[in-house]
Amino acid sequence: MTSYPESDGDLAARKTLKRYQRAATGLLVGMGGLTVVGYAAPAAGWVKDGFWLEMLRAGARAGVVGGLADWFAVVALFRHPMGLPIPHTAILPAQKERLGRALGRFVSGQVFTEKEIARVLEQVDIPTFLANMLDDPATRETLTRSVLASMPKMLDRLEDGRASGAIGKIFPRLLGNSNLAPIVARALRSLVDDDRHQEVLSFLLSQIKDGLQAREGALRDMIEERVREQGGRLLGWAIGGSIATRVLMAASKELERVDPQNSTLREGFTTWVRSQIDRIETDPERGSDISQAIMGVLSHESVVSWWADIWQRFRRLVEADVEDPDGRIASLVEEGLTHITAQLREDPVMRQRIMASVDKATVKALPFVRERMADFIARVVAGWDAVQIAEKLELRVGKDLQYVRFNGTLVGFGVGALLFAVLRLLFGLNAQ
Repeated sequence: MTSYPESDGDLAARKTLKRYQRAATGLLVGMGGLTVVGYAAPAAGWVKDGFWLEMLRAGARAGVVGGLADWFAVVALFRHPMGLPIPHTAILPAQKERLGRALGRFVSGQVFTEKEIARVLEQVDIPTFLANMLDDPATRETLTRSVLASMPKMLDRLEDGRASGAIGKIFPRLLGNSNLAPIVARALRSLVDDDRHQEVLSFLLSQIKDGLQAREGALRDMIEERVREQGGRLLGWAIGGSIATRVLMAASKELERVDPQNSTLREGFTTWVRSQIDRIETDPERGSDISQAIMGVLSHESVVSWWADIWQRFRRLVEADVEDPDGRIASLVEEGLTHITAQLREDPVMRQRIMASVDKATVKALPFVRERMADFIARVVAGWDAVQIAEKLELRVGKDLQYVRFNGTLVGFGVGALLFAVLRLLFGLNAQ
């Protein structure tokens, strides 16, 4: 059984209770003394018997009976009167388990109602409360450390093979049932609008120029061979070298002539690219070919291996960064918390969503909470010491119950005297 030491409030309440108990007992003793005096006085010849003395004795007797009855009733609530195991006494200690269940049902059913909870939540600014918590440097530091500490554990739970394999397969699986043509078309159109396609053309031209220079000897031999095939050995010997030189020089000059701003070749390239974009958007067969080609690239084992390498690099970067309290991840967490705090204070949509979510979650969880609360209160009360629970309750309500004793004694006196007087006046009966 759980034992509870008396607090200062309990000590003060006990002193008050004792004072009122003595007063109620004093009134009862006084009523008994009045009864004795009412009989002893005429017997000793101090006064003569008469109507008023008889009415006083009748009232005093009834007061004693009423006071004793109420004393018994009050004491029987908390303990056995005079320590005697009289049936149906010490009610509260004997019924503490039922009292606990009743108290639990009352608190959970009458206090924790949807209406009362909603009324309380309306007065609580939960978003601001959360924002104040996030503004606390200690809270921010704790949250940041928790996020940083959890990341290596998250990476550990992801097996390397599964993680890298998942990264390698995620795009093909996500896009496997999709038509990629609109996505490709939008991406290409964005490149053309920003003239990025000209950078691609410049790269291709530079590669062609480098290729011509690197393979000039082989190209010269090939051109001379073609001249001999077409014009004979003599003509090839006479002008083959000259023709090869002219062809290579013309190709080189044409590549040099391609200007980024005014080149006809570049304008033609732009027109061609736009026509191909239009074809991708309007020709289903062309779009299907594009989608299949991209899927083939993403599914290729070399690309899958590339994704696996990306995962390993990413993991190493994360593991190194989380060790630094001033690292990039820590900065991102801090920035995120700052952004969330500002939204909690200033974003009406977010604030409304949080309050709606809290209301919804509370209503949904309330039946479960009420049931558990009723069980909790019942278990706590059942675990209390029977004597102590009786004493605790008596300290709280004992003072008021002493007024029951006062009233029982005084009302008994008044009713007894009045009843005697009525019976004597009506019937002339001696109600002694």
